[in-house]
Amino acid sequence: MPKAEINNVIRRLRFEHDEMTQQDLADRAGCSRQTIILLEHRRYVPSLALAFRIANVFGRTVDEVFSFEGDRTDSGGDDKSDRA
Repeated sequence: MPKAEINNVIRRLRFEHDEMTQQDLADRAGCSRQTIILLEHRRYVPSLALAFRIANVFGRTVDEVFSFEGDRTDSGGDDKSDRA
């Protein structure tokens, strides 16, 4: 299975919000500054709860902050992995 990446625009959003520091964002999102650093460098994939909390800090939706880049092979709508 190809490796998927979760991209984000956290750094840009911090600077758009009065140059919010990594520590300020961490405090508001309920995580550590080290977590924010890892997220900005795409070395950590956040939990869904953390993704929602970060998006909420910026008044954005999760998909406005995070994007998925993975294997986008199209099977023509016949994806057997979706079947129970």
